[in-house]
Amino acid sequence: MDDSSQHDHSGWEEVVHAARERARARQSLMVERFGLSGDVQYHWSLDDARIAWSREEKVFLTGRLTLIGSVSLAQQTWLWSWANESLPRTVRGDIERVRRFGEANDYPVLPWPGFDYHPELVAEARMVAASVLDAEGLWVDSTDDAQLHFLVHDLVLAADSS
Repeated sequence: MDDSSQHDHSGWEEVVHAARERARARQSLMVERFGLSGDVQYHWSLDDARIAWSREEKVFLTGRLTLIGSVSLAQQTWLWSWANESLPRTVRGDIERVRRFGEANDYPVLPWPGFDYHPELVAEARMVAASVLDAEGLWVDSTDDAQLHFLVHDLVLAADSS
């Protein structure tokens, strides 16, 4: 992306506002509908881009993941998954669409491979990614040195949990 391109700040604010409202509604529905609070455990895999939620060691819900990006806690930086070639292709999913959306609409934060970590900017980027990729929800997990930010898609109740 050409750094001299004009950023449409008011357009970005509108996109973020609409994406945030959509994500909040979908996130709330996902948590309520599937009971994703309380004593819920989860396990995710980057290799097969899947997440599974369980109670008492019994899986009750599965879904597909797209890794949006990661925050390096040590360096305080954000890196989009589309810019991280070390990730399995499966977990990057269609994240390139988010980069292209940013390029097409002159929203620089989306096609920048990475940037200094600012919680609000990361939140905005996540919400817009969720909207562009029509995610059912968002999920965050932390390791010792990173935060991983995911989109959740294609949720399916386990056959014996209905």
